[in-house]
This record gives sequence, structure tokens and C-alpha cells, in this order.
Amino acid sequence: MLTEVTATRYITPLREGGSLPGLVEADDLGTYVLKFTGAGQGRKTLVAEVVCGELARRLGLRVPRLVTVDLDPVLGLAEPDQEVQQLLKSSGGTNLGMRFLSGALGFDPLAFEVGPEEAGRIVWFDALVNNVDRSWRNPNLLRWRGELWLIDHGATMIWHHNWPGADASAARPYDASDHALRSSAPDLASAAADLAPRITEDLLAEVTAEVPDSWLTGEPGFADPDELRLAYARPLIARAATVHQRVQGLEGDR
Repeated sequence: MLTEVTATRYITPLREGGSLPGLVEADDLGTYVLKFTGAGQGRKTLVAEVVCGELARRLGLRVPRLVTVDLDPVLGLAEPDQEVQQLLKSSGGTNLGMRFLSGALGFDPLAFEVGPEEAGRIVWFDALVNNVDRSWRNPNLLRWRGELWLIDHGATMIWHHNWPGADASAARPYDASDHALRSSAPDLASAAADLAPRITEDLLAEVTAEVPDSWLTGEPGFADPDELRLAYARPLIARAATVHQRVQGLEGDR
């Protein structure tokens, strides 16, 4: 399971994201971007953040540290914004925190060059999890201390919104025509050769074990959280071996 911390102070809302995340301080003296269970997108967004973020980390990609954050709704009493106050009040208990990368800059392809190898690994990973939210309009990439960091994986694994159609959805191609790294000549073949063999049942069991039971309980069609964890793993295992052959929209499609 992810390390658990307790929020001690709510600092400010971050209005860049559609889910209205907030910046909080915690009892480990860390500062985190908090994503709420009470947000409109629901807990599946948080599950996707954990599964994809922790998988990316194990594949050698840079993702800010993820923790679970225990939130006392009382922290919202002094918040003047009614929307934010209601979000805090409805999100008591376990939420998701992402380490705040102070001083990080948004990715600009004109100011920060990404080589084909790194671009290939990121595009391959995004194809694996069907990330539709890494476009040039909204890259969800940060430049921090001279390196590229991946953030915001809530809009991934679209198949978990319709489990009966998960296998068919996971088999579809990945459209990279708007991908933020399309112009970096991503080397998908090398990325696939290195990363695909790592996508194993054991690795995904380790990754899905990081998701709190409370975010998995009560899913229709599943007896318990562990059965749902297996369901998250199956499409990724099935997709890994050949997804690089089904990436569409790159220059010089391979």
C-alpha cells in the first residue's frame, strides 16, 4: 500500500485541473497536490492515478511520489470558496496526494528537447494505458531539475468505466496524432523491446496492491477488491506485447 500521511493544512486550490485539486501540507512535513475522492470524476480517477503512476515508476519513468492522504473535513471550514469548501467536506478519509514539485515548469517542446529514446518510452507507456490526456494542448509533463516528469493519469484505462467491454476496449489502437511528444521522433520499437517483457502478472499484482481497498470496494460484478485488482491487470497484460504496432498518428508510422 502507498505510504499514508495526514493533511495538517489546506493551502490553496489549484485551478488548472478539471477536478479542482488542492495543495496541502501533511504531518510528514511534505507538500502535496491533493486529489479528492469527492470530486466529480470519482474514485476511479484516483485508482487510475495509482495504477498508472506506480506502473510508470517501476518502468523507470519519473512520476512524483504518490501517497494516500487522510483528510479531516474540518480543514475546509475556513475556506471562503463554497465549491472548494464543499469538496473538502465531501472528501473526508482517504484521498490521493502527489508530491508537489516546487519550481517545476510546464513542458514546452520548443524550450526542452526530448530525445527519441525517452519520447518512445513515454509514448509506449501512454499507449499501454490508453492515456488520452498527454496532448500538445495539455501535455501533463513537467520539467523539474532538468528532467521530464509525468503527472495526471486520471484519464487512462478507459475500459474500467465499462468492465463488460474491457477486453474489446483494450484491444483498440492508440491515436498518438496529438501526443505532446509526437515531434520528438519516438523510438517505439526500442521502448517495446525493453518495456513490454516487464509487464508481468507479478509486476501488476505489486502495482494494484498499492490501491486502497476502500477505492475498490463495491464495484458491480466483483466480489471483492482483489478480484477487481486482477481485472485491472488483465487488459494491460494483453495489451503490452503488441500495442506498439497499433499506435497511430506518429510521423513515419511503424
